[in-house]
Order: sequence, then structure tokens, then C-alpha cells
Amino acid sequence: QVQLVESGGELVQPGASLRLSCAVSGRTFSRYDMGWFRQAPGKEREFVAGISWTGTSTYYADSVKGRFTISRDNAKNTVYLQMNSLSPDDTAVYYCAADQYGSGPHYYAREYQYWGQGTQVTVSS
Repeated sequence: QVQLVESGGELVQPGASLRLSCAVSGRTFSRYDMGWFRQAPGKEREFVAGISWTGTSTYYADSVKGRFTISRDNAKNTVYLQMNSLSPDDTAVYYCAADQYGSGPHYYAREYQYWGQGTQVTVSS
């Protein structure tokens, strides 16, 4: 069974930086494409960033391009989301997700089979 556990969410001020982590159990983590999504109150879950299983390909939503960076450490079974220049519009529950089939990029939630429970990021002064 694959389990994903996010951490790192907290309340920060506008302009601050934050790094989210997602620890993944399972021996084949290194073969999963990974993604980050977010969901704000009253809104649908939206794609934020994705990374291939090799780590060589990354892709982002236009709203975070240039501010957020996704990365992974296959030795630690962990994927990260570095978030800079945060604004109140970034306030949401952030979820990481795993796709076991590869052949990305994957921009849609339906393409991922495994999900974490989410971590709250609040950007407010």
C-alpha cells in the first residue's frame, strides 16, 4: 500500500517562503511521477506542479511559475514544493499525489492514484 504524508504547511505573511514535504511509503517511489495540487475554500482542486519519476522533467501551473519549485529525493522517498513570494491567493490545502504509470506530464487529478491528506497553507498579514 502506498501512503503519502504531507508536512510543512503553516501561517505565513505575504512575501514569505515555505517548503512543503511529502513523504511516500513504498519501495517503488522512484518510479512514480509526483504532483502537488491545492484546494482553496469553495474552489475546485487545482494542479500546482509536477515532476517526472527521474526528476528531469518539471512542470507548473501558470499561477506559480517562477515562484514555486518542485523537487524530489528518491533516496529519501520525498518530494518537495519550495514556495517563494507567497500571496494570499496561495492560501489553500496542499496535497501531494502519486502516479504509478508514468508517461507524464500529468495535469489532472484523475491521473493520480494515490493522495495524501493535505497540509494547510495560510498566507495572511
